[in-house]
Amino acid sequence: MAKNLLIVESPAKAKTIEGYLGSDFMVKSSYGHIRDLVKTDDAIDTENNFTQKYEVPADKKAVVSELKKLAKEAEMVWLASDEDREGEAISWHLFETLGLKDEKTKRIVFHEITKPAILKAIESPRNIDYNLVHAQQARRVLDRLVGFELSPVLWKKVKPSLSAGRVQSVAVRLIVDREREVNKFTPTAAYKITAIFNTGKARELFKAELPERFGTEQEATAFLNACMEADFKVNSVESRPTKRNPAPPFTTSTLQQEASRKLGFSVSRTMSIAQRLYESGKITYMRTDSVNLSDTALEAATNEINTAYGENYHQQRKYKTKAAGAQEAHEAIRPTYFDQHTIDGDHSEKRLYELIWKRAIASQMSEARFEKTTAKITVSNRIENFVANGEVMKFDGFLKVYMESQDDDQEVNLDEEAGNAILPPLSKDQPLSRHEIKATERYTRPPARYTEASLVKKLEELGIGRPSTYAPTISTVQNRGYVVKEDREGKSRDFCVFTLSGNELVKETKTEITGAEKAKLFPTDIGAVVNDFLVQHFNGIVDFHFTANVEKEFDEIANGLKNWTEMLKSFYNPFHKEVENTILNAEKARGERELGLDPETGKKVSVRIGRFGPFVQIGETEAEEKPRYASLRSGQMIESITLEEAMELFKLPKKVGTFEEKEMTVAIGRFGPYVRHNGAFYSLPKGVDPHSVTEEVCMEIILEKRKKDAEKLIKTFDEDPTVKILNGRWGPYIEYGKANIKIPKDKEAAALTFEEVKALAEAAEKEPKKPARKFAKKK
Repeated sequence: MAKNLLIVESPAKAKTIEGYLGSDFMVKSSYGHIRDLVKTDDAIDTENNFTQKYEVPADKKAVVSELKKLAKEAEMVWLASDEDREGEAISWHLFETLGLKDEKTKRIVFHEITKPAILKAIESPRNIDYNLVHAQQARRVLDRLVGFELSPVLWKKVKPSLSAGRVQSVAVRLIVDREREVNKFTPTAAYKITAIFNTGKARELFKAELPERFGTEQEATAFLNACMEADFKVNSVESRPTKRNPAPPFTTSTLQQEASRKLGFSVSRTMSIAQRLYESGKITYMRTDSVNLSDTALEAATNEINTAYGENYHQQRKYKTKAAGAQEAHEAIRPTYFDQHTIDGDHSEKRLYELIWKRAIASQMSEARFEKTTAKITVSNRIENFVANGEVMKFDGFLKVYMESQDDDQEVNLDEEAGNAILPPLSKDQPLSRHEIKATERYTRPPARYTEASLVKKLEELGIGRPSTYAPTISTVQNRGYVVKEDREGKSRDFCVFTLSGNELVKETKTEITGAEKAKLFPTDIGAVVNDFLVQHFNGIVDFHFTANVEKEFDEIANGLKNWTEMLKSFYNPFHKEVENTILNAEKARGERELGLDPETGKKVSVRIGRFGPFVQIGETEAEEKPRYASLRSGQMIESITLEEAMELFKLPKKVGTFEEKEMTVAIGRFGPYVRHNGAFYSLPKGVDPHSVTEEVCMEIILEKRKKDAEKLIKTFDEDPTVKILNGRWGPYIEYGKANIKIPKDKEAAALTFEEVKALAEAAEKEPKKPARKFAKKK
């Protein structure tokens, strides 16, 4: 038995570390947290300093049992969980659950899994930091209390089975508020003027733009008509050197944003891949809000830049963290070894590693240097000046390795015309001839909807959440059905282009697609209704400043500046009173909205949330005649649907044609849209709109389903046609009455006789039934 037992969270990390330590050490994994708050209402005693009741989950009992045995046999137990609050809490739970003693326990931390880092940590152990433990406990307890007390309010006042969370509710509010900004936005048009000028020499064409925009077609065409008779000359030419500096190394937030922009990864996928890279010793710890690099890392980066690119590409930089409430002095995310430009691993691991390597190495490289030239061009009969810009790179510097991407909302230039890479030689008073001048109608754009990356950026700017919470927050709001991430088709819009070429002014009407969205976050109706209810009755919970202040208080607890139970008392007492008051006095929230009157019957048309989601209703529930109902389509929302759009929903079920001399009818059922034909039902595939589906598409769906069913059927029996042998997801099986019966591995499915099938069914009937799983009743 080894003298030392070292415990980490994950098996991958244990395997990596085990290779660095000698036979005196046994490295084991706790597989994350080994205990959690009990699921019942008595998990937290709010009357007794928020004392918690913990339990070891069933799936962790074997792990705990093994660790207890090994800890008793070892001379020293080393707790080596991560160096943040969550990691500190895991060490404390291990200490408590395994019944460890102070004199036989050491706590070590490291932010990279390399042999020097591990050995250095073992040389400088410390005790468990209870300030960090208390900060994590405060967060866990507060979030449990909010969830446990708010959820029953939502069940009573909005809809059963809903839940709420502190940070998640703020994230939903951001998305709901942004959606409303987009819906209220009215685009305005203005004309952008661009020109191509000629110096008179062959191929010396360049582009220029009018800084002003014209608000009307009349103003734009008046300017172009003036240009028809005008002379153009260079008024001034200015050249000046400019430079661009690299971005700092990655924090958790900036890695999530850049991996989303450059690689198309979701926030949770980025963190999962980064976790694997860290545990295999490829990168430093991936949950950090620091942009710092250690002296060792700076030295390694210097050597690599000088070797790979030359000394003129190196420029050492030390960055300071600007994020609100940045905590814990970790390093930024960087490669463990700068001389490894790439790694072995799957495709996604390689791509993320290379992104981290490029960002970290670029942060220590020289600035990129440019020469920017600006020329102003006068129009003889107008006061406006055209401006032409050109930029020439003089030294690429860090751009040799890496360029940071931008969010969608920063990419405001919708024109297809690119700028000038370089201007031809120009001098003051030089005459120019116009090649072409265009006035293009351009519309203002609404605020951009959030992507996962831009939502993380916003949460960080507001000081809400921490590196460890961004990914779970974004996953939770989607899993709860408050937010969906999806693509949406845009709508076509006409715009005008006037082109002056020679002495002719030509007008064209072109079409563009506007409002198309890709992988954006949209609130659902239930998300909007829950948000409005919380804003009305629990404004503190979803207030941005309040939530950010709570994060600051957690930081103060972590730094030993605040008592965690006092902080919880100051929050919980007024919050609990608010909960009781809301249950007694608040009205039910349905998000109901009246749309108008049905043109045919004159009955009221309304829209609201129901048990199975949002729906439109024609007529009153109390009226003698039963109301008619229709579910909203994907992408439609209670607060923006119009009466015309609502009435379209009642056109189902509708006949779409005939097939094999039988009618095909399209409708929407409990499990989604379908085609009914000859008594059989065929589901419409995702993306096929039941309102616009054609006869031909319905026929294809029916034939495709029949083909699949035919491939599924292996055999039927004349003795009993209801008994079938079918191909299933896990292989062939027998369908016998209401029972599905396994076929033994030594039997050939297609060769089975009816007598053999009957015998297998009788044998299955005699087998003892497995007891049904029991679930605790919801209180």
